[in-house]
Amino acid sequence: MALKDKIKWDKKYHETASLLRDREPSEKLKKIVEKAKGKKALDIASGAGRNSIYLAINGFEVEALDISSVALDVLNNKGFKNISCKLVDLDEYEVPKNSYDLIVMTNFLDRKIIPKLSMALKTDGILFIETYMEDDENEKPPSNSDFLLKKSELKTFFDDTFELLDYDEFFNEDNELFRMKKQFIAIKKI
Repeated sequence: MALKDKIKWDKKYHETASLLRDREPSEKLKKIVEKAKGKKALDIASGAGRNSIYLAINGFEVEALDISSVALDVLNNKGFKNISCKLVDLDEYEVPKNSYDLIVMTNFLDRKIIPKLSMALKTDGILFIETYMEDDENEKPPSNSDFLLKKSELKTFFDDTFELLDYDEFFNEDNELFRMKKQFIAIKKI
Protein backbone atom coordinates (compact mmCIF):
# COMPACT_ATOMS: atom_id res chain seq x y z
CA MET A 1 0.00 0.00 0.00
CA ALA A 2 1.22 3.49 -0.76
CA LEU A 3 1.91 4.41 2.84
CA LYS A 4 2.43 8.08 1.98
CA ASP A 5 -1.07 8.32 0.42
CA LYS A 6 -2.67 6.44 3.29
CA ILE A 7 -1.07 8.74 5.87
CA LYS A 8 -2.09 11.83 3.84
CA TRP A 9 -5.75 10.78 3.56
CA ASP A 10 -6.07 9.53 7.14
CA LYS A 11 -4.67 12.87 8.32
CA LYS A 12 -7.02 14.81 6.03
CA TYR A 13 -10.05 12.95 7.44
CA HIS A 14 -8.85 13.52 11.03
CA GLU A 15 -8.31 17.25 10.43
CA THR A 16 -11.45 17.92 8.35
CA ALA A 17 -14.32 16.43 10.29
CA SER A 18 -16.86 17.67 7.74
CA LEU A 19 -15.54 15.03 5.31
CA LEU A 20 -16.78 12.32 7.68
CA ARG A 21 -20.27 13.73 8.26
CA ASP A 22 -23.32 12.31 6.54
CA ARG A 23 -23.64 14.06 3.20
CA GLU A 24 -26.04 13.87 0.32
CA PRO A 25 -25.01 11.67 -2.60
CA SER A 26 -24.14 13.13 -5.96
CA GLU A 27 -27.21 14.69 -7.57
CA LYS A 28 -26.06 13.36 -10.94
CA LEU A 29 -25.78 9.84 -9.53
CA LYS A 30 -29.39 9.96 -8.29
CA LYS A 31 -30.53 10.37 -11.90
CA ILE A 32 -28.41 7.49 -13.22
CA VAL A 33 -29.07 4.80 -10.58
CA GLU A 34 -32.47 3.85 -11.99
CA LYS A 35 -30.83 2.94 -15.31
CA ALA A 36 -28.72 0.16 -13.75
CA LYS A 37 -29.94 -3.32 -14.79
CA GLY A 38 -28.53 -5.16 -11.76
CA LYS A 39 -27.64 -4.45 -8.15
CA LYS A 40 -23.90 -5.13 -7.79
CA ALA A 41 -21.99 -1.86 -7.35
CA LEU A 42 -18.45 -0.67 -6.81
CA ASP A 43 -17.62 2.70 -5.22
CA ILE A 44 -14.04 3.74 -6.04
CA ALA A 45 -12.31 6.04 -3.50
CA SER A 46 -15.51 5.95 -1.48
CA GLY A 47 -14.33 8.04 1.45
CA ALA A 48 -16.91 7.95 4.22
CA GLY A 49 -19.42 6.59 1.74
CA ARG A 50 -21.96 9.23 0.79
CA ASN A 51 -22.61 7.44 -2.52
CA SER A 52 -22.18 3.92 -1.10
CA ILE A 53 -24.88 4.61 1.47
CA TYR A 54 -27.25 5.92 -1.18
CA LEU A 55 -26.68 2.83 -3.30
CA ALA A 56 -27.15 0.50 -0.32
CA ILE A 57 -30.42 2.20 0.61
CA ASN A 58 -31.52 1.62 -2.98
CA GLY A 59 -30.88 -2.13 -2.77
CA PHE A 60 -27.38 -2.43 -4.19
CA GLU A 61 -24.69 -4.76 -2.85
CA VAL A 62 -21.81 -2.29 -2.62
CA GLU A 63 -18.05 -2.75 -2.44
CA ALA A 64 -16.57 0.47 -1.08
CA LEU A 65 -12.84 0.87 -1.80
CA ASP A 66 -10.60 3.50 -0.24
CA ILE A 67 -7.03 3.98 0.98
CA SER A 68 -8.12 5.63 4.25
CA SER A 69 -8.91 3.34 7.15
CA VAL A 70 -10.32 6.39 8.98
CA ALA A 71 -12.97 6.95 6.29
CA LEU A 72 -13.76 3.24 5.90
CA ASP A 73 -14.12 2.77 9.67
CA VAL A 74 -16.72 5.56 9.74
CA LEU A 75 -18.59 3.94 6.85
CA ASN A 76 -18.33 0.44 8.27
CA ASN A 77 -19.65 1.60 11.66
CA LYS A 78 -22.89 2.74 10.04
CA GLY A 79 -23.87 -0.93 9.99
CA PHE A 80 -25.05 -1.44 6.41
CA LYS A 81 -25.02 -5.19 5.78
CA ASN A 82 -24.94 -4.62 2.01
CA ILE A 83 -21.77 -2.48 2.07
CA SER A 84 -18.43 -4.25 2.11
CA CYS A 85 -15.51 -1.93 2.92
CA LYS A 86 -12.07 -2.74 1.52
CA LEU A 87 -8.85 -0.92 2.35
CA VAL A 88 -6.92 -0.85 -0.94
CA ASP A 89 -4.27 1.05 -2.83
CA LEU A 90 -5.91 1.70 -6.19
CA ASP A 91 -2.48 1.85 -7.86
CA GLU A 92 -2.13 -1.88 -7.13
CA TYR A 93 -5.69 -3.16 -6.85
CA GLU A 94 -6.93 -5.43 -9.63
CA VAL A 95 -10.59 -4.72 -10.31
CA PRO A 96 -12.33 -7.99 -11.28
CA LYS A 97 -13.45 -8.04 -14.91
CA ASN A 98 -17.11 -8.34 -15.95
CA SER A 99 -18.29 -8.06 -12.35
CA TYR A 100 -20.35 -4.92 -11.74
CA ASP A 101 -23.67 -3.47 -12.82
CA LEU A 102 -22.68 0.01 -11.62
CA ILE A 103 -19.30 1.55 -10.86
CA VAL A 104 -19.09 4.97 -9.22
CA MET A 105 -15.99 7.17 -8.96
CA THR A 106 -16.49 10.69 -7.61
CA ASN A 107 -14.08 13.42 -6.50
CA PHE A 108 -11.11 11.26 -7.46
CA LEU A 109 -9.10 11.04 -10.64
CA ASP A 110 -6.69 8.35 -11.71
CA ARG A 111 -6.65 8.20 -15.48
CA LYS A 112 -4.92 4.79 -15.48
CA ILE A 113 -7.79 3.13 -13.63
CA ILE A 114 -10.55 4.23 -16.03
CA PRO A 115 -9.84 1.49 -18.63
CA LYS A 116 -9.77 -1.09 -15.80
CA LEU A 117 -13.15 0.13 -14.57
CA SER A 118 -14.55 -0.13 -18.10
CA MET A 119 -13.46 -3.78 -18.24
CA ALA A 120 -14.95 -4.43 -14.78
CA LEU A 121 -18.45 -3.64 -16.05
CA LYS A 122 -20.85 -6.41 -16.99
CA THR A 123 -22.63 -6.03 -20.33
CA ASP A 124 -25.19 -3.20 -19.85
CA GLY A 125 -23.21 -2.07 -16.78
CA ILE A 126 -22.88 1.65 -16.11
CA LEU A 127 -19.73 3.59 -15.25
CA PHE A 128 -20.39 6.89 -13.49
CA ILE A 129 -17.48 9.32 -13.08
CA GLU A 130 -17.76 12.79 -11.55
CA THR A 131 -14.66 14.75 -10.64
CA TYR A 132 -12.94 18.10 -10.77
CA MET A 133 -11.66 19.87 -13.85
CA GLU A 134 -9.51 22.86 -14.68
CA ASP A 135 -11.38 26.16 -14.72
CA ASP A 136 -10.41 29.78 -14.07
CA GLU A 137 -13.30 30.17 -11.62
CA ASN A 138 -12.22 27.33 -9.29
CA GLU A 139 -11.93 28.61 -5.72
CA LYS A 140 -9.62 25.94 -4.29
CA PRO A 141 -5.98 26.92 -4.10
CA PRO A 142 -4.07 25.66 -7.15
CA SER A 143 -4.18 21.89 -7.41
CA ASN A 144 -1.88 19.44 -9.09
CA SER A 145 -3.06 19.44 -12.70
CA ASP A 146 -2.63 15.64 -12.78
CA PHE A 147 -5.78 15.50 -10.63
CA LEU A 148 -7.87 17.88 -12.72
CA LEU A 149 -9.57 16.99 -15.98
CA LYS A 150 -9.11 19.07 -19.10
CA LYS A 151 -12.23 20.37 -20.86
CA SER A 152 -14.29 17.47 -22.32
CA GLU A 153 -11.59 14.98 -21.31
CA LEU A 154 -13.89 12.30 -19.86
CA LYS A 155 -15.41 11.72 -23.29
CA THR A 156 -12.01 10.70 -24.67
CA PHE A 157 -11.74 7.50 -22.61
CA PHE A 158 -14.56 5.59 -24.31
CA ASP A 159 -15.05 4.13 -27.77
CA ASP A 160 -18.10 2.79 -29.61
CA THR A 161 -18.34 -0.24 -27.31
CA PHE A 162 -19.97 2.17 -24.86
CA GLU A 163 -23.18 4.16 -25.04
CA LEU A 164 -23.03 7.71 -23.69
CA LEU A 165 -25.95 8.10 -21.28
CA ASP A 166 -25.15 11.59 -20.02
CA TYR A 167 -22.34 14.14 -19.82
CA ASP A 168 -22.09 17.55 -18.20
CA GLU A 169 -19.65 20.21 -17.00
CA PHE A 170 -20.97 22.10 -13.99
CA PHE A 171 -20.08 23.74 -10.68
CA ASN A 172 -20.15 21.40 -7.71
CA GLU A 173 -22.87 21.13 -5.12
CA ASP A 174 -23.00 23.43 -2.09
CA ASN A 175 -21.96 20.69 0.36
CA GLU A 176 -18.32 20.68 -0.77
CA LEU A 177 -15.49 22.70 0.75
CA PHE A 178 -14.66 24.81 -2.32
CA ARG A 179 -16.61 25.90 -5.40
CA MET A 180 -15.07 23.91 -8.22
CA LYS A 181 -15.95 23.06 -11.79
CA LYS A 182 -16.60 19.36 -12.41
CA GLN A 183 -17.14 16.97 -15.26
CA PHE A 184 -19.44 14.01 -15.11
CA ILE A 185 -20.04 11.15 -17.48
CA ALA A 186 -22.28 8.10 -17.39
CA ILE A 187 -21.60 5.41 -19.99
CA LYS A 188 -23.12 1.98 -20.55
CA LYS A 189 -21.12 -1.02 -21.74
CA ILE A 190 -22.76 -2.39 -24.90
